[in-house]
Amino acid sequence: MTIKSAIIVFPGINRERDMARTLRLISGHEPAAVWHADPELPAGTDLVVIPGGFSYGDYLRCGAMAAHSPIMREIKAAAARGTPVLGICNGFQILVEAGLLPAALIRNRTLKFSCRDVHLRTETTNSPFTCAAHKGEILRMPIAHGEGCYFAEDHTLDELEAEDRVAFRYLDNPNGSVRDIAGILNPERNVMGLMPHPERATEPLMGSTDGLVVFESMLRLGQASRSALAPAVKR
Repeated sequence: MTIKSAIIVFPGINRERDMARTLRLISGHEPAAVWHADPELPAGTDLVVIPGGFSYGDYLRCGAMAAHSPIMREIKAAAARGTPVLGICNGFQILVEAGLLPAALIRNRTLKFSCRDVHLRTETTNSPFTCAAHKGEILRMPIAHGEGCYFAEDHTLDELEAEDRVAFRYLDNPNGSVRDIAGILNPERNVMGLMPHPERATEPLMGSTDGLVVFESMLRLGQASRSALAPAVKR
């Protein structure tokens, strides 16, 4: 099964190559790199990924400037058509600033940049990003952020809970996110923001292959499996 994916590249983004390697590893397909100033996505794009990094140097607010780039109009249109859109770390911040996901990502409660592995619990399997996981499955992935604290008012949090739109929660909350939220879905369930980096947990040399479940889900279990790619890693 061939999946046409597009990775959005902003000035300061620095995880696009990691993301491209992972998508190649899973699908055998070469993803398109789309510059932020481009007005359109490649024809037939099945999946849009906004990777992590420091778009525009994180000036103003993380993701605030990137959210107004020309390509975001097309991403919003693609999301409205049902195309899966994934934002990782800075990508999550961009999706929030663009209004594709609710609430805000603010400074870590420690006021320090945090870079380490964390443990996540899968809260729902009802999405294109989690359907290959098991509900309650514990995953280990790295984080690298200074503004990863998810914050929302109680009515928004209650809505996310009631609609089963919390995708992942931290077991060892590294940033003070309310209700331990690490990743959320939009109401249509085809847009997900996630602060930890699944693309940095896809091969044995990385110390964990738990991130593969996110990509397997997006690619509908694609051409490779976690067991085939990383048989030596215990999760």
